[in-house]
Amino acid sequence: MISVNNVTLAYGKRVLFDEVNINFTKGNCYGIIGANGAGKSTFLKIVSGEIEPNKGSVSITPGERMAVLNQNQFAFDEHTVLNTVLMGHKKMWAVMHERDAIYAKEDFTEADGIKAGELEEQFGEMGGYTAESDAATFLSELGVKDDLHQMLMKDISANLKVRVLLAQALFGNPDILLLDEPTNNLDVETIAWLENFLADYENIVLVVSHDRHFLDAVCTHVADVDRSKIKVFTGNYTFWYESSQLAARQQSDKNKKMEEKRKDLLDFIARFSANASKSKQATSRKKALEKLVIEDIQPSNRKYPGIIFQQQREVGNEILKVENLSASVDGKTLFSKLNFDIQKGQKIAFLSREPLALTTFFEIINGTAKADTGKYEWGTTITTAYLPNDNTEFFEGNSLNLMDWLRQFVPPHVTDVDEDFLRGFLGKMLFSGDEILKKTNVLSGGEKVRCMVSKMMLQNPNVVILDEPTNHLDLESIISFNDGMISFPGVVLFTTHDHQFMQTVANRIIEITPKGMIDQLMSYDEYLDDKRIKALREEMYA
Repeated sequence: MISVNNVTLAYGKRVLFDEVNINFTKGNCYGIIGANGAGKSTFLKIVSGEIEPNKGSVSITPGERMAVLNQNQFAFDEHTVLNTVLMGHKKMWAVMHERDAIYAKEDFTEADGIKAGELEEQFGEMGGYTAESDAATFLSELGVKDDLHQMLMKDISANLKVRVLLAQALFGNPDILLLDEPTNNLDVETIAWLENFLADYENIVLVVSHDRHFLDAVCTHVADVDRSKIKVFTGNYTFWYESSQLAARQQSDKNKKMEEKRKDLLDFIARFSANASKSKQATSRKKALEKLVIEDIQPSNRKYPGIIFQQQREVGNEILKVENLSASVDGKTLFSKLNFDIQKGQKIAFLSREPLALTTFFEIINGTAKADTGKYEWGTTITTAYLPNDNTEFFEGNSLNLMDWLRQFVPPHVTDVDEDFLRGFLGKMLFSGDEILKKTNVLSGGEKVRCMVSKMMLQNPNVVILDEPTNHLDLESIISFNDGMISFPGVVLFTTHDHQFMQTVANRIIEITPKGMIDQLMSYDEYLDDKRIKALREEMYA
């Protein structure tokens, strides 16, 4: 068990945590949620001992081992990939080296023999004799091939380092597992493997993630960081979100009788409990929900931005036609032979195992990059709004306040532009009061994305193009963006690592590869589950 007692942490006048008291128990996975800057990652560092609180303490059950997903990709550069994983079990690694040092002694004594025997026993009890094969299995399952296991960490790519560090954290069945954004830079197959692993995990897991699908798949509880406090709620992320929304609606409904409200909540719990019984974590989730009391369901204090795109005009019959498009970088083909056109009402998710291919494609159709071959043509009725993966150029070299920054992008057809007009668009993205006077050169990554969305809404587009729209955003903004794209009547072209965004928005999937493209009118989950498409995908990347 982890016991957090009266933990307080402040940086100057900014109080992150104020007398937090919370327990985390075995057999449960806790999703740590909260707005950007609320202190989610900091809390994990307090639990791990990396950061000392100003007041209070964190204690764990004696003898339990804690493992933390390391965020420093360069920390193990001089070690082999396999040894990096083994080092995740610090005690076993230390015992192994102490034992080996004794065996290496030239003047090996009887006392050395006794000590070595004791170390051998400890090593065996910790699973040391199968450690290398266990570590190698983890690596292979996470997509790190056998021929890389003896390479130095400094000689493998950044996206592979992330997988090695994840294997390091998972190795040796730790009693407590702390994971901060574990799905970053993982492909959908590897994320699915991690979901299954954690669903079967019987110890304590604390995880920070902005991926709702992942949180829903693994979490038995949600730990909500809000207003310097942390409160634990039973259920996964969707249960917490929908129950808190229901509680908020009931709180504002003065006419509904208390017994009717109670019945609605009981019906809601029963529905989710039934769904939980079908999940991979059926037993633990169902037990948790059955123990839930109605009083534990409370309305959330969260604020959700208003992401509402309104078309100036509807798209015509000709939207976008792409013919024989191909692109490469440094002699490496990113994609080739792209041929397709777009119909009304289509919301297209673009996939590729090479993220640069997707960004390059979007830059080409937005006129900021050139293709090697082929052409594209937009219809005459089309007005686009583009959210690039890298928005640096929109903020670099200027220190305008948010209102003056947004004023630059007012389209020609909008004539009545006053302070209230601009405040309206910024306000939808939760910039209010004096915040609109904040300078753009001090914005966080999430604030910059919210500014870009304000700019896009201002343009009244009928085609929205999104390159990783959920990057840097908190869960509240992601949900609002997701809902906004579902309800948008125009065309959406997008790529995202957010599974739920992809599944709920897209009605067509286009995967671009070096050998051509796969184009299917279906949902994302249908695309992933189709065995024929799986085989075709492997062929296209071979």
